[in-house]
Amino acid sequence: MLKIVLLVIQIICAIALMAVIILQPGKSAGLSGSIAGGSEQLFGKQKSRGVDQLLSKITWWVAAGFMILTLTLNLI
Repeated sequence: MLKIVLLVIQIICAIALMAVIILQPGKSAGLSGSIAGGSEQLFGKQKSRGVDQLLSKITWWVAAGFMILTLTLNLI
């Protein structure tokens, strides 16, 4: 019973990890901001940085949970 519950949590964690990774912007996203102009760089950059940092932290936590669940399921 415990193994089934952990497996369901791992599947949910895997789906969440894929979603968070897909939501993150690519490395080349910064180049379009420099071409678009100064107003986007002045007003839109700060908000974008906050969202990027939040998504990065969520990715680390979900990935850590996924790895711990994987190791736990392997040991059971």
